[in-house]
Amino acid sequence: MNVLSLLLRRLAPVSEQPDPFDEIVDAETDRDPDLAVIEAGSRTLRARAGSPQGDRVPARPADPEVDKALRAVEQELAGRWGETKLEPSVARIAALMDVLGEPQRAYPSIHITGTNGKTSTARMIEALLAAFDLRTGRYTSPHVQSVTERISLDGAPIEAERFIETYEDIKPYVEMVDAAQEFRLSFFEVLTGMAFAAFADAPVDVAVVEVGMGGSWDATNVIDASVAVVMPIDLDHTDRLGSTPAEIAVEKAGIIKQGATVILAQQPVDAAQVMLKKAVEVDATVAREGMEFGIVSREVAVGGQVVALRGLGGEYEEIFLPLHGAHQAHNAAVALATVEAFFGIGADQARTLDMDTIRKAFASVTSPGRLEVVRRSPTVVLDAAHNPAGARASAAGITESFGFSRLIGVVGASGDKDVRGFLEAFEPIFAEVVVTQNSSHRAMDVDELAAVAVEVFGDERVVVEPRLDDALEAAITLAEEESEFAGAGVLVTGSVITVGEARLLLGRG
Repeated sequence: MNVLSLLLRRLAPVSEQPDPFDEIVDAETDRDPDLAVIEAGSRTLRARAGSPQGDRVPARPADPEVDKALRAVEQELAGRWGETKLEPSVARIAALMDVLGEPQRAYPSIHITGTNGKTSTARMIEALLAAFDLRTGRYTSPHVQSVTERISLDGAPIEAERFIETYEDIKPYVEMVDAAQEFRLSFFEVLTGMAFAAFADAPVDVAVVEVGMGGSWDATNVIDASVAVVMPIDLDHTDRLGSTPAEIAVEKAGIIKQGATVILAQQPVDAAQVMLKKAVEVDATVAREGMEFGIVSREVAVGGQVVALRGLGGEYEEIFLPLHGAHQAHNAAVALATVEAFFGIGADQARTLDMDTIRKAFASVTSPGRLEVVRRSPTVVLDAAHNPAGARASAAGITESFGFSRLIGVVGASGDKDVRGFLEAFEPIFAEVVVTQNSSHRAMDVDELAAVAVEVFGDERVVVEPRLDDALEAAITLAEEESEFAGAGVLVTGSVITVGEARLLLGRG
């Protein structure tokens, strides 16, 4: 077996489940199977580099006809404004909701904004609600690998066939609105309309909805959520939302509706003041992390952590959370308070939800691409952090939970982010960093990224590999190049897109 084959042998899956590329391997039995797996992933990435949004390398449907139809829908969506081109208005989405018969009002909603932690918290809220026998719809963004992930029913991504049918159902109405508006509906606006229509058609008992960006003029803000959740606010999308937490908070406070309950995660003081002011203006009730609810205790455990949480109605002890990092414990506290508020539990109604149900729900939570272990020997971890605040949380989580003797970073970032701040957050824990580039049109040029990395890490700690598959191989080599680093690991980060493509390359697509 050659050196490359030995390297790829180290990429054996964590589980013993059949590899998704088994058919390819069987058809090429004269070649090393591990080499066939990663090369198959590489071929897929190259083939999809020009796919809709340039984004996620979706896991394709098995049925060729369904796959073809899904590609056609993706191509049509790709012809619209992407998620980075915005015109701050809800006029178009409101017009679409009007002609569709206001599907977003067919069920109660929980609305989530903030800078980091939205998707993980949405998944926890969804798991808790489902544990109490409620049918859930969840709308989150961006997706890790498939656009269908954005719309979930009963805790699972909508099936490709249903995604296609939903698009075809609303397409005539989308075209009607396009013709009447100054600008056509965007990619995100059409997907938002699809989600709300799919939830009404299911029908769901409750929708958990994550904003795309900001709050006031985000396409999701046509819902009137009884519970508004504000995750920690930090600096991101500063060219659109503001240059300080307070300025950004003004925009995000737009999801707080008249008489709603606001679940407020820990915030910078100036951001919290903005939120509290808005709550007073609309007569909303506020529950603050660290005051009305929060973490009582937490300790690291195998596969995650064990936490005790104080909810709005009492304490919940010995909860196993199969996610790593203190930030996920904070997310869990927010999720629990949100569900309590949705069920009407508060300071004036001191009672707790069924303890066993809460424990089972949290134990079932997954959050792909969030300090997710996808390989052993060496351990490869994926994390979708893409801004300095997310990087700091990721760095703290991986230090606490893994204790690597040597950690190699693989970083592929988007060009519109604070890349220097991101790299500086990881500098203390990365022995070396391999900079690379994902297939998105938003990706930062690898040479530009390398220049910033050299300034942060020094030339001797930076490796440049333009292709992600080569970057993964280089990182594995660096992690195991000396026997004394038997406890070495690899962290792939910088972008949800990078993480999604790495998942595919590593056989998790």
